[in-house]
Amino acid sequence: MCSFEQKQVFPLEKLIKIKRALISVSNKAGILELAQELQERNVEIVSTGGSASMLRDAGFNVKEVSELTGFPEMMDGRLKTLHPTVHGGLLAVRDEKSHLEAMKAHKIKEIDLLIVNLYPFAETVKSGADYTHCIENIDIGGPAMIRAAAKNFKYVTTVVDSQDYGDLIDELNVNNGCTSYTFRQKLSQNAFSLTANYDAMVSTWMLEQAGHIQPRRLSFSAALSQNLRYGENPHQSASFYVDESINTGIGAAYQIQGKELSYNNINDADAALELVNEFTESDGAAAVIIKHDNPCGVGVANNLVEAYKAALHCDTTSAFGGIVAVNQIIDEESAREITKVFTEVVIAPGITDGGRKVFSSKSNLRLLTVEKSTNLACQSKVIRHVSGGYLVQDKDRKPLSQNSLRVVTNRNPTDSEFQDMLFAWKVAKHVKSNAIVYAKDLCTVGIGAGQMSRVDSCMIAAKKAEDMAKAQGLDELPTQGSALASDAFFPFADGLEAAIEAGASSIIQPGGSIRDNEVINAANEAGLAMIFTGMRHFKH
Repeated sequence: MCSFEQKQVFPLEKLIKIKRALISVSNKAGILELAQELQERNVEIVSTGGSASMLRDAGFNVKEVSELTGFPEMMDGRLKTLHPTVHGGLLAVRDEKSHLEAMKAHKIKEIDLLIVNLYPFAETVKSGADYTHCIENIDIGGPAMIRAAAKNFKYVTTVVDSQDYGDLIDELNVNNGCTSYTFRQKLSQNAFSLTANYDAMVSTWMLEQAGHIQPRRLSFSAALSQNLRYGENPHQSASFYVDESINTGIGAAYQIQGKELSYNNINDADAALELVNEFTESDGAAAVIIKHDNPCGVGVANNLVEAYKAALHCDTTSAFGGIVAVNQIIDEESAREITKVFTEVVIAPGITDGGRKVFSSKSNLRLLTVEKSTNLACQSKVIRHVSGGYLVQDKDRKPLSQNSLRVVTNRNPTDSEFQDMLFAWKVAKHVKSNAIVYAKDLCTVGIGAGQMSRVDSCMIAAKKAEDMAKAQGLDELPTQGSALASDAFFPFADGLEAAIEAGASSIIQPGGSIRDNEVINAANEAGLAMIFTGMRHFKH
């Protein structure tokens, strides 16, 4: 039964007849088709501004909201629907006597269906619009109506996503022009989720505009991009959510080919992208290979082929099944080189037709393109969930100042050593602590990650370099004459001694240990050059 029945207890299975709909949409995709369905069911359509004009131009009978309220749209569209006639029609409890009397007294009509989507705030921010334009794209009336209708879902159907139009039509067909309690409740949850996400998006943007402050309350927004087969392990369910206001990063990547990305693919691809973005066009071609969220090889050269080869030679074993990120457009030659090794994901700022043709022969390989980030303010916070709360910090993006570099040994580094030291320092920033990176000729030759002891990381990095030397038939260890970067200070001289044994000729590290003099003396005795940065790069 669709007929109105005034009862003390509202039956959850009750169907509500859609007699009047209010339509106010920024994104008008699919709205004409939906309006046609409503009109065929003799639903009265009320609308605002551009939505009303579009519907009227398409031949629909539309009543302007201003006809209900008695007020024109004003203040450049800021004031349209904020009126008791609108909100009373959405909020009235239809089996409450006092509500019914108020509606009758003030000539308020019921609104059974609200179809609203909001000003495109995310798209406006993403486009790089100025502050004033972004402010004007903060929707006020829309969220107010959505919250009112969603609160009153016992009687009102609230549709905020165009992908739900088809479900609404199906619901009306099944229930003879009515909607069910369960359907309205489901849409209500989605509506509140939308307004919460929208407010969080605005709040986050406002926080960025306000500068470096610690907000009393923190919110963040994300929209579902895809449901994943599973999480880190098969028994864990997982999904991928993206920041709709950001046009770069792994969340904005475009997948050209390959299987659906997994949880681990996305996590590792993000790590690869973060690292490769350390290298600018002036640095040359850069290639990064990531495995289990750690770099296993990084190379910089005059072209992508040589950069990739350099990265691969650091650890050919770990590179198998890894993630590759590069900072230049992939051409046919570099694509052929990359496909020689089984690779899960390749990420680049672009790819030529020849490169795409090469990759197409590897149907399981996931190929992504993504714009290089030019806005350091984007995603400037790192948020980590812990039991009962969140840890929030600034992203580790502070550049290394040349003025902060301090040579602490008797010997100054050579120009080539200095370049290798800076290169190794960039890589170490992205290696799990304790992190040790050996580099020579702008490529990694040994990486030690995630050890509880720094000296163990030194020895592991050297051992991996030794293994690669044997595998490649090299007469000399690649760590001979290399630069070593440590993400934090050496607490004892033993770590430095392990580096000396491996053949390192220069060291870059933060300094700051109470035993710095002991470490400096060991470096002087070995004839090493050592630089203190005064900056630590822990990555737990």
